[in-house]
Amino acid sequence: MKRLGIVLTIILFNTTLFSQNTKKPMKDILSAYNFKTHTISLDSLEISYVKEGNGEKTLLFIHGLSSNSDAWSKNIETLSKTYTCIALDLPGYGKSSKPEADYTPSFFTEAIHQFIEKLELKNITLIGHSMGGQASIKFASKYPDVIEKLILVAPAGLEQFSETSATFMKTYFTPTSVANTLDAQIEKNYALNFYKQPDDVSKMVNDRKMIKDASDFEAHCHAIVNSIYGMLDEPVFKDLDSIKSSTLVIFGDKDALIPNRYFNPKLTVEDVGNIASEHIKTVKVNYIKDAGHFVQYEKPAEINTLIEKFVNEE
Repeated sequence: MKRLGIVLTIILFNTTLFSQNTKKPMKDILSAYNFKTHTISLDSLEISYVKEGNGEKTLLFIHGLSSNSDAWSKNIETLSKTYTCIALDLPGYGKSSKPEADYTPSFFTEAIHQFIEKLELKNITLIGHSMGGQASIKFASKYPDVIEKLILVAPAGLEQFSETSATFMKTYFTPTSVANTLDAQIEKNYALNFYKQPDDVSKMVNDRKMIKDASDFEAHCHAIVNSIYGMLDEPVFKDLDSIKSSTLVIFGDKDALIPNRYFNPKLTVEDVGNIASEHIKTVKVNYIKDAGHFVQYEKPAEINTLIEKFVNEE
């Protein structure tokens, strides 16, 4: 009987180990992006990106929290007819490597800078959404001569949080809480990004549900949480005054995520936009009517028109 127990234990252990080893990484579970993906090595990191078009001017797109380069597909589809359009999966996200890191705006800035140097990109307009917007603010402050223009789409980093609020958010968001998010809550979380959610958002929602079985899902959850901590621990408010690039800021006028309605209930979207107007030297602020936080996906035609007009201005 004792031998039988040992045999059963060995079988159970090996079965569990086999199951773990046969899990696929996120890059093999995510639905195919709308454009062909490429991979480049940055030191120990594998960075996935899409590249479409061959225009003289380069649009470099930086996605937000819990997102990936496919978030810009509706913009790339149109803008790649005129420009070279490149969107990367930041470290920790999408099909890129998911290292142990602090995931601060500075961390992303250095990854973006290495990416630009490796691909020898020129004539760059940097375009960042949400968390990617905060990273883009840091980038524009640190590497002003690398980019020609800056576009911030519903950027994090303009709104400030008290130490008490930051501590509360850190307590609330943990890798375990992110990993254990129920499917119904995933659907609600995505809905919060839109004023009127497009039908094709279902692809993103389904991907978020499926990646729970990925071998690197735990590392992805840590990346999300560390990214939130990074945004709180490394505010970029003081960097706004040092931005030299001509800047365009775009918000959906019905953004339900910025400003944070819980921690900053008196702030409006216009208040946050005014922060950019007051602190960035050369800036234009536009509001897209009846659009939420994920404005470039909800109202791509309007966003594309603003981007093209701004990039072509002398």
